Amino acid sequence: MNIENQEQKPVEPVSDQVEKKGIKKYIPFVIELVKIAIIAFIIVAPIRYFLFQPFIVSGASMAPNFATGDYLIIDEISYRFSEPQRGDVVVFSTNFIPGYAHQRFIKRVIGLPGETVVVANGEVRITKDGKTAVLGEGYLPSDLKTYGDKNITLGAGQYFVMGDNRPYSYDSRMWGVVSKKDIIGKAFLRIFPITSLSEISRPVY
Repeated sequence: MNIENQEQKPVEPVSDQVEKKGIKKYIPFVIELVKIAIIAFIIVAPIRYFLFQPFIVSGASMAPNFATGDYLIIDEISYRFSEPQRGDVVVFSTNFIPGYAHQRFIKRVIGLPGETVVVANGEVRITKDGKTAVLGEGYLPSDLKTYGDKNITLGAGQYFVMGDNRPYSYDSRMWGVVSKKDIIGKAFLRIFPITSLSEISRPVY
């Protein structure tokens, strides 16, 4: 037999063989990582986009109760089954406010549908069913006055909102009411700074 005429198959270098074996070794690990990432996305995405979302406070309009840099979690689902209540801290789209398209504000609900809100002489008065009362706001400094000149009756699905820092808040006293359709959700948890980690509860009036 003529050995010289036989076709010789190239011999793969040992280093290449070791490299391929090493790659094959990690393939199952990479596949598992991809699976975990896909499952995590399937679970987290609906929560992030339909149930809860983060909001970072910017500005002093909610001082002293909220400060710039506070990291809040916004509950987007509660208002699908219930109505905003007085004292709720809400985040809403500002597309209806001229010059503030595609922004979000954080304010506190003061007036509810069917009520008349009067801001005058440094106080807030609420009228409903023929009864008028000065709104007590224990979450504000005792010496803080709510100045302005506003008298407005709210229709169905309309809310009167104000910032806690009344002298420096751009709110319903200037641009009017917020419709429920513009409310994204209510703040229910502050997670940063860590020293201020707390649930955001509705005040008792």
